[in-house]
Amino acid sequence: MTHTHHAIDYVELGAPDLAPTRAFYEQAFGWTFTEYGPDYLGYRVPGRDDEAGGIDAGRAPGTGGPLVLLYSDDLDATVRAVRDAGGAVSKDPYEFPGGRRFYFTDPAGNELGAWQPAG
Repeated sequence: MTHTHHAIDYVELGAPDLAPTRAFYEQAFGWTFTEYGPDYLGYRVPGRDDEAGGIDAGRAPGTGGPLVLLYSDDLDATVRAVRDAGGAVSKDPYEFPGGRRFYFTDPAGNELGAWQPAG
């Protein structure tokens, strides 16, 4: 994969307990992981050969910082996948000029979002 100058290249999440956070992202979104010791996981997302980010046991999870948005072809199915995997919806799906989105927290407490473009 080619890296793009000034583009977001890697997103790192905090999670003191890696196991439930890993299980959540595997189940909800199909991410795969590489273990780099007991305190760090690199992750790959479907359709991308290189790592998209990491999960760091030494970084505190949280909300209120930059919001990472995942793309979804079917937002309602993504809401179900988040709940089925043990995540919590923190803001129900809503419409905005470009489509629909919602926010969720993973088991560690990180808040992310997912969006689907307008039909």
